[in-house]
Amino acid sequence: MRRRMKLIVAAAASLGIGMSSVASAADLPMKAPRAAPVPLYNWSGCYVGGNAGGAWNRMDTTRVLIDTAPPTATLDDFGRENDSGFMGGAQVGCDFQTTNLVFGVESQFEFGSVKGSHSIPAFPAFTEANNLQQLYLLTGRIGYLWTPQLLGYVKVGAAFQTNKNSVFSPGGALVESAKFTDPGITAGIGLEYMFVPNWSVFAEANYVWTDDDSAAHDYKSPAGVPLEVLNDRPRIISAMVGVNYKFHWEGPAVAGY
Repeated sequence: MRRRMKLIVAAAASLGIGMSSVASAADLPMKAPRAAPVPLYNWSGCYVGGNAGGAWNRMDTTRVLIDTAPPTATLDDFGRENDSGFMGGAQVGCDFQTTNLVFGVESQFEFGSVKGSHSIPAFPAFTEANNLQQLYLLTGRIGYLWTPQLLGYVKVGAAFQTNKNSVFSPGGALVESAKFTDPGITAGIGLEYMFVPNWSVFAEANYVWTDDDSAAHDYKSPAGVPLEVLNDRPRIISAMVGVNYKFHWEGPAVAGY
């Protein structure tokens, strides 16, 4: 009997200790679940990328000289042409972020075929054709971060356009042609969205113009004989979408939104 009482007391003691442990554990504060890491977006660094889109070129042409002996000055209206076509290429640049502002420089290279043709007003039976083949932009840009991922920006700088111009006879035979690269000025506007910390997509539009009367070019026959000098004035609008891969210099930048 005495032995049975000892077993009952021991079991009761063990049960009390267990209940006390459970109560103590229940009194401890519960740990909150660990939050998923939030992506950190930093715009400071350099990048490379590609783009594709379209371009429109309004070209005005005037004949300013005939290559006779001696050369004869003339002002003949060769008319206006509105060209359109595809362009695509690549861009490289670097940005620096301070709070919500992003400053940067960029080089953009576009290749394609933006072409058309028109009848020459001074010689209606003849046809002029243009083909914008290359466009180079070297710009600085400044942008504002509307959110950590969304950048709105404007850009301005220098531009160079390579164009091939040809004149055809009433029968369609090539009379003369010239290929040239003219300097100009460009201004643009765009939006860029960083969808993960190192990748972004963008859409932008650029305007390029040349107002240099000295940008005249010597047109030659298919045999290479100089015939006349034409002055060409392009007005180019390009619209591009593209993607960039960013190489960051440092950790995440801090900005207020």
